[in-house]
Amino acid sequence: MNAGDRVRVDRADQSYEGVLLPSTTGEHLVVKLDGGYNVGVDRSEADVEVLESDVYDVESAQAESDRSTIEFDDELPTVSLISTGGTIASTVDYRTGAVTAQFDAEDVLRAVPDLAGRANYRGRVVANILSENMTPEVWGDLAEAIHEEIEAGADGVVVMHGTDTMQFTAAAMAFMLDTPVPVVFTGSQRSADRPSSDNVMNAVSAVEAAKSECAEVLICMHAGESDDRCALHRGVRARKNHTSRRDAFETVGAKPLGVVDYDVDGETDVSFRREHRERDGVDLDIDPDLDTDVELLKFTPSTDPAFLDALEGKSGVVLEGTGLGHVHTDWIPRIEELVDDGTTVVMTSQCLEGRVCDRVYDTGRDLLEAGIVEGEDTLPGTAKVKLMWALANTESVAEAMGTSLVGEINERSVPWT
Repeated sequence: MNAGDRVRVDRADQSYEGVLLPSTTGEHLVVKLDGGYNVGVDRSEADVEVLESDVYDVESAQAESDRSTIEFDDELPTVSLISTGGTIASTVDYRTGAVTAQFDAEDVLRAVPDLAGRANYRGRVVANILSENMTPEVWGDLAEAIHEEIEAGADGVVVMHGTDTMQFTAAAMAFMLDTPVPVVFTGSQRSADRPSSDNVMNAVSAVEAAKSECAEVLICMHAGESDDRCALHRGVRARKNHTSRRDAFETVGAKPLGVVDYDVDGETDVSFRREHRERDGVDLDIDPDLDTDVELLKFTPSTDPAFLDALEGKSGVVLEGTGLGHVHTDWIPRIEELVDDGTTVVMTSQCLEGRVCDRVYDTGRDLLEAGIVEGEDTLPGTAKVKLMWALANTESVAEAMGTSLVGEINERSVPWT
């Protein structure tokens, strides 16, 4: 039995059928199932039957991948690829068949040969973590790395990031950095070993966006179910709205800022719908300090106001209220105590669209009297990141939270569909 054979693996009361993959350990078998997923099986516990030999030439495919090279061309722009981990930079753990974040930036270039000829690349690894393990400390390291790459002459930056917390990291970079070049986040919902992987199109589209004239922090992911277009979302207005679809990300309150049209031959066209900061429109600068003593709390009916006791002494709290920005009236006295003790309390809405307005109903007016700060239509997650940054970098936190600094607040909330 060899890698590339079609096999049936029986273990206890379970049976798996698919193509045998190469394994880095002699103790485990890895089988790619017909549905695209991988399963790892302890060899000592399995009975294996070869159904068909050499249905897939694994060795030739691997050799072809290893031959991919990136050559320097004086006429091409330079794009820095920064890896933080995630599915787009993932491989198979041959003990379990699960996907783990193990590739560095150079591996991404070898894995996506379509990137060749589009730019000169510099690879850099800031972290090698799954995005649920992202921390503000890594945000600081990433901001410093992006700053250094641009300072060293990069014409654009692409950040490879897991999708689950990508919107938070993109928002952090938008507040921390004044960037004269595009900084484009991308990832993939499905790993490279799956037939439906979105890694190639997302990576290629992100590089093309990094070469564009839009000098903002963007998120580049599939715009729909087909492999023909990626959406470019402003990092501070994006939200992951689906757990597994390739077009999981949406711009809340508007259409995406731009799109990258992509065809099967790799031809691309980048265009933008709305006003944006132009390349070289600002001087490169960095303000990476954060006050991380900030929490985000969502209110729902019957939520015990005692939860607010745990927030005592915090620098800041973002509340995700109902509708126009409301909580139960029993919460208001405790909120006022927090404010009086020096905690900045920002109100956002759990509605996907529309802005906070606490001057319409009695509850809202009482909240304003208690000292809450209206977050306008800032997304709750973005508001948390912004509050961390504002507490560390601004003289008037309340004024900063009510002002659109990098496009996080829409001028007015209107239906966009």
